[in-house]
Amino acid sequence: MTSQDASTPITMFGADWCRDCVRTKRQLDELGVEYTYVDLVADPSAADVAREISGRTNIPVVVYPDATHHVEPSNADVEAKLRELSLI
Repeated sequence: MTSQDASTPITMFGADWCRDCVRTKRQLDELGVEYTYVDLVADPSAADVAREISGRTNIPVVVYPDATHHVEPSNADVEAKLRELSLI
């Protein structure tokens, strides 16, 4: 597994009540990928940041080191992107 540049971590905006967020968070944990989790319940103002990034109110929003992002990604989408970036 390739380690990522610490200055450009993956960031995931989500909430514990969101099934897709729980699934994506579990996937990142199981793959051993380092990421920053922004809990939108604990920090509601961060929802504005997620919305600015994605242009949508849907979560999770996963932001990658190359500045691309996914909104409500499938596990296959996340895995493909991590492989593209050589993070897994």
